[in-house]
Amino acid sequence: MTDFDFFDILFLMKKLIFFLIFILAFSSNVYAFDRKGFSPTAPFSVISTFSAESPKQNQVAIDFNFELTNDPDIKRTNLNLSYGLTDKVEVIANLPYNISYHNSINGNGAEDINFGFKHRVIDETTYLPAFAYMLYVSGDFGNEDFSTEGGRGGGLIVTKKLGPVKAHGNLIYFKPEKEGLKETWNLNIGSELKVSYNSSILFEIIGRKAIDKNKIDLLEWRLGYRVRVTNFSYTTVSTGFDIKNRTPDVRFMFGISLVLPGEKHTLKRIVKDID
Repeated sequence: MTDFDFFDILFLMKKLIFFLIFILAFSSNVYAFDRKGFSPTAPFSVISTFSAESPKQNQVAIDFNFELTNDPDIKRTNLNLSYGLTDKVEVIANLPYNISYHNSINGNGAEDINFGFKHRVIDETTYLPAFAYMLYVSGDFGNEDFSTEGGRGGGLIVTKKLGPVKAHGNLIYFKPEKEGLKETWNLNIGSELKVSYNSSILFEIIGRKAIDKNKIDLLEWRLGYRVRVTNFSYTTVSTGFDIKNRTPDVRFMFGISLVLPGEKHTLKRIVKDID
């Protein structure tokens, strides 16, 4: 395959991603309200799937994203903050806020505020994946319709790079305090395909046990595209739709992330002596 053919394929893949995101975001419906819960900070994630990677020591990652769904109509923001205590330990805090629910400005308010940490205990090797665990707590912070009245949870994370692809798997548990709600589990599988030095195609499948019933209430696949705009900023656009009931139900997500201080690239000057 020539270089021209390779870059043509990358260009067509990018066009296809944006086309799918545009079509899916404005076509189908989402039928049920779902809480955001404890979420990862981009770019140390796929979309909703945690990576075993973390900010470096004393780095701060700030991730602000907007989410839009239909039927019922939910407009939600989410602010994530991460801080690298060490190169392997990351402190994470996030606060989801529903701007409107069912197109009503009165149906708004914050969900639970979440605080926890992630610890990578095994680094990736040639044959073994990186392994991390996380623990977190949630606090009753806002609108009681969106709250679980707090709770606690934890999870296991694996990450492995295979050529240009990074694969991630999560198993996450949460036990709410609110009477009538049940413990819930999430199983997330995601991947990042690097298509250029500053951009990646994102794909993941999210499965979740319902928080009010002993059944699966979400099975969704998501597709996204992330661009590294500068040495410290990223933009992510993605969409997802439910595959459990084959409606399909759709959500649209857009996020901006900052990692401070940014990485500095040193240019090396090579001088060749000519006799």
